[in-house]
Amino acid sequence: MKIAVNTRLLLKGKLEGIGWFTFETLKRITAKHPEHQFIFIFDRPYGSEFIFGSNVTPVVIGPQSRHPLLWYYWFEHSIPRVLKETKADIFVSPDGYLSLKTTIPQLSVIHDINFYHQPKGLPWLTSRYLNHYFPKFAKKAKRIVTVSQYSKTDISNHFFVDPKNIDVVYNGASEQFIPLAPEKIALVRADLTNGKPYFVFVGAFNPRKNLARLIEAYGIFRRSTSSDVKLVLVGEPMFKTSDIQRAYKKSSYKNDIIFIGRKGIDELTCIIGAALAMVYPSTFEGFGIPVLEAMKCGIPIAASKATAIPEVAGNAAIYFDPYSIEEMAKAMLSIFIDAELRNMLTNRAINREKEFSWDKTTELLYSSIEKCFV
Repeated sequence: MKIAVNTRLLLKGKLEGIGWFTFETLKRITAKHPEHQFIFIFDRPYGSEFIFGSNVTPVVIGPQSRHPLLWYYWFEHSIPRVLKETKADIFVSPDGYLSLKTTIPQLSVIHDINFYHQPKGLPWLTSRYLNHYFPKFAKKAKRIVTVSQYSKTDISNHFFVDPKNIDVVYNGASEQFIPLAPEKIALVRADLTNGKPYFVFVGAFNPRKNLARLIEAYGIFRRSTSSDVKLVLVGEPMFKTSDIQRAYKKSSYKNDIIFIGRKGIDELTCIIGAALAMVYPSTFEGFGIPVLEAMKCGIPIAASKATAIPEVAGNAAIYFDPYSIEEMAKAMLSIFIDAELRNMLTNRAINREKEFSWDKTTELLYSSIEKCFV
């Protein structure tokens, strides 16, 4: 069988959530199924580390699709041409985008539909494109994969898709995320925060990640205690970050809020593992991979009780209303002052993370591909 895959988010040194999903699952599927030929379709020069075996044929087609108009051209003109030329049997799209012009079976991985619920959190044209085309993609797909029961219900209800055609395939996280020894924690903190404990957030900076409220909540937390616990923010601006800038400028604790940009997995495992706790205030998530990474590191979690986050974190987190700065600050304070609570959350995290793995993700994704031919 010839399996064509949209691999445009396999970007060297720039893998985000969907990119990691693509990387980890394809690496395993191509190795486990040498009987199939895989056609990886890129929109720019690719890294050799993404060609996982001799059964992978890379194809580069333009234009580079990073804008709604270019998305349209790439998926409605470039993709159908490649699928026809390669005689592909199926098109798998890990980022959800499909081609409305091809007739071969297509599998769409729709991680969430945050754009439907929070359209103003996106650039105008991006929001228009996603809200116009993704309902069409959902109807066009032979099957849909999504990453939580929450997202399955959400997609089914709002895009009018039979839930029998949607498979839940939870994300995994790298095995590099492990609890750190006390000596390693001390070294990481010495380098990052002059030895001070810190709360950590990981993710792209955009409105739904709710960082402005996190910065305000951190201020309340600091005023309620004499501690000098820092706040470390890992990630890069994506769009619409003016509220983050305003909150930061108004904060009385600017010197203790540390922006460290995007980090590779080797550094990230240490940064998360050495944290006092992760604070994850997002208002909308289809899954929330950083929460799982925190669980694998065995650190306490204070998280938003919105959307799919409680489904992932379960009893390994304490929860707050993401729109309540006071609740968020109270959760941070509880974790800081209560060693027994921290220990309990750590133990629960270590137990719960075992329910998720990229091997399980891969097995379920491949099963969904097979269902397209039943």
